Amino acid sequence: MGYKIKEIYYTLQGEGFHTGREAVFVRFSGCNLWSGREVDRHKAICQFCDTDFWGVDGTDGGNYELGPLIDKILSIWNQHDKKDAKPFIVCTGGEPALQMDNAFVDACHDHHIEIAIETNGTHKLPNNIDWICVSPKANTELIVTRGNELKLVYPQKNALPSQYEHLDFDHFYLQAMDGPDIQYNLKSTHSYCNASKKWKISIQTHKILGIR
Repeated sequence: MGYKIKEIYYTLQGEGFHTGREAVFVRFSGCNLWSGREVDRHKAICQFCDTDFWGVDGTDGGNYELGPLIDKILSIWNQHDKKDAKPFIVCTGGEPALQMDNAFVDACHDHHIEIAIETNGTHKLPNNIDWICVSPKANTELIVTRGNELKLVYPQKNALPSQYEHLDFDHFYLQAMDGPDIQYNLKSTHSYCNASKKWKISIQTHKILGIR
């Protein structure tokens, strides 16, 4: 199977449980909630996405077969003097679950790569992913209702934190929606988490640091 990859790059995880952890991000092209093209923004299910996941023209992006994709991931990891550390990748998008399969997961594990996924939770996931982070979007049906981390962008109309508290996740994070109302959203997110025993705040530290 071929994989359409927008970009692959080394960075620090900027948000959620693994904030500050070194990782290779593998951004899969495509999403089921928006085409990624501005001309289609008005009909997108997710209206607030600010990520460029359309096409395969990003850094080290392309149409990959499985073997070359694993080789590229390991090459990028090893370029940063991490040969003695277990590689950690974050599969993101777009929506990585549209393309990720058991063959990809198995090949990663064969090369001792630890796999995290950031998904909107509307598609079934392959087996044996090491860390599952679900970020629900309003007006969608969650298929993935258990995992390690639920990270809700806040506030979203029709996606209240209380709607997700019964789900089987180890950690619950609220993350302020970026955009023109970011300062208000940060204060609202902090207030909600401060009053809650369930939710912790997630800050997009990569944007503060000016890294990807």
